[in-house]
Amino acid sequence: MTQDQTLNAELEAITSGVAVYDRSAWGRIEVSDADRLSFLHNQSTNDLKLRKPGEGCDTVFLTSTARTIDLATAYMLDESVLLMVSPGMTQKIMSFLDRYIFFADKVKLTDRTDQTFAFSLLGPQSHALLEKLGAAEIIGQPYGTHRVFTIAGQEVRVAVGSGLVTEGYTLIAPADLHSALVEAGAIAISDRAWNYLRIQQGRPMPGHELTDDYNPLEAGLWHTISFNKGCYIGQETIARLDTYNGVKQQLWGVQLDHLAEVGTTVTVEDTKVGTLTSVVETQSGAIALAYIRTKAGGAGLEVKAGESHGEVVDLPYLSRSVQGSASQEPLQA
Repeated sequence: MTQDQTLNAELEAITSGVAVYDRSAWGRIEVSDADRLSFLHNQSTNDLKLRKPGEGCDTVFLTSTARTIDLATAYMLDESVLLMVSPGMTQKIMSFLDRYIFFADKVKLTDRTDQTFAFSLLGPQSHALLEKLGAAEIIGQPYGTHRVFTIAGQEVRVAVGSGLVTEGYTLIAPADLHSALVEAGAIAISDRAWNYLRIQQGRPMPGHELTDDYNPLEAGLWHTISFNKGCYIGQETIARLDTYNGVKQQLWGVQLDHLAEVGTTVTVEDTKVGTLTSVVETQSGAIALAYIRTKAGGAGLEVKAGESHGEVVDLPYLSRSVQGSASQEPLQA
């Protein structure tokens, strides 16, 4: 098979079957001790204080000026919180959190990345596969809900949510489950397929859409922010932007007629309105993510990126208003 044929087969499995993506490169940080919930509540955007064991949600870590550091998923355990962070972000997040642990705080950070494996099941047949593996109890539960099941002879934490809008589950295990999941019927997919899908859906990632240049409102992550809870790092800036409609640029998809490079300026009638942050080639051209000036417009706006012509489109992962904010999952398509 050619690379394109392989990609098409992987995307077909996600669309109509069940695929497995190895997310072991994503960081897993355990936050434990008595003050863990109040501590994390004060360091990230979502409301974590009232979360109970067995629940989970997405949350964003910010700088003091509300610039994005990482989008993480927090799973509440009986005696700790397990954070799943983006690849290459483990030490940065641990250093960030450690900076705010003071002498009297009862908080302990432990890097569990090398001691565990992580996989996501994606696609409409993921439910049937879980049932086959003996984890049917989790099916139909809210996003972030997680339970421990015995799968392939080991205790595996199974959580609702694939990391994307695509229906599915995330599995965290003490040993490699990849072969067992493939043997059970899942089709293994590559980093290329995952990246294609995350751009197509609009999930922002560090180094691309989550940088010191952007805040989470601009990044379309309103659903990960509680506007009702107390102070957290970056909260004052977020509140001010919301109150005064100060979001000057927003993350959108751009459907292009042919491939353009990341960093290419997006223009409308020769006026710069944005910049491409991620691009992937498709059979009909390319799909990109780009920050577009709010005053320039949104979905339906005709633009150029270099020599490519395109149209701004909305994407299912992105949220743009307080309605539905701080929910437990990204908006569904």
